[in-house]
Amino acid sequence: MLVDFSAPVAASPAEAEAAAVSAEQVGYDGFGAAETKHDVFTTLALVARATERITLQSGIAVAFARNPMTVAVLANDLQLISEGRFRLGLGSQVKPHIERRFAMPWSRPAARMEEFVAAIRAIWHAWATGERLLFRGEFYKHTLMTEFFDPGPNPHGNPPVELAAVGERMTAVAGRVADGLLVHPLTSVAYLTERILPTVREARGGGLDDFTLGLSAMV
Repeated sequence: MLVDFSAPVAASPAEAEAAAVSAEQVGYDGFGAAETKHDVFTTLALVARATERITLQSGIAVAFARNPMTVAVLANDLQLISEGRFRLGLGSQVKPHIERRFAMPWSRPAARMEEFVAAIRAIWHAWATGERLLFRGEFYKHTLMTEFFDPGPNPHGNPPVELAAVGERMTAVAGRVADGLLVHPLTSVAYLTERILPTVREARGGGLDDFTLGLSAMV
C-alpha cells in the first residue's frame, strides 16, 4: 500500500506546489491535485519541477471537457517533465457541467469514456512506433499525425491511466481499459467489497494483478 497526499481542492497552483514539496519531505509516496478552480495539468507541471521522488496524479482531470488528443499531449508532456512520475487520473464529471459549463457533448458516458481511453492509447502508440494514426470510433476519430506534430516515443514510457468510477458500467470500463480505479471518497466498505471489486474482477477476467485501487481518506 502506498500513501499519497492531496492538495486542498481550492488550492492555487503555487499553493499546491508548496504542499507537494512538503509532502515529499515528510515521506508521502505520491501527490494528487484536483481540477476545480484551476487547471490540474498546469498545477502538476509546477509540482513536477519542484519535486524529485513522489508520483504525481491528476485526481481528476475532466476528460469530457477535452478530447483524446489534447489529453494525450498534456499527459505525455507531464510524463516528460516529471521524468516518469505522472499518473493520468481521468473522470467524466456530470452532464450539467459538461454541457453547460464546458459546452461539450455528453452521451453514454461509460461507452464514451472507454473509447476516450482507447483513443489516447492509440495516439501514444503512434508516437511510440511511428505507425500511422488511424483511430475511428463512434465518438472520436483521429486519423492525422504528421512529423511536425509528433513528439516521438517518450523515454519514460506512457503514464498509467486511472479512471474515476462509481456506477457499475464505468467501473467495468475501468477494469477493461484502465490501469487503476479511483474510488469515490464517499464509498462505503460494503459498496467497495460487494459492488466495485466484483465488477472490476469480472471485467478483468478474474484478477487484480497490476491494477491500482485509489481510495481517499478524509482526515
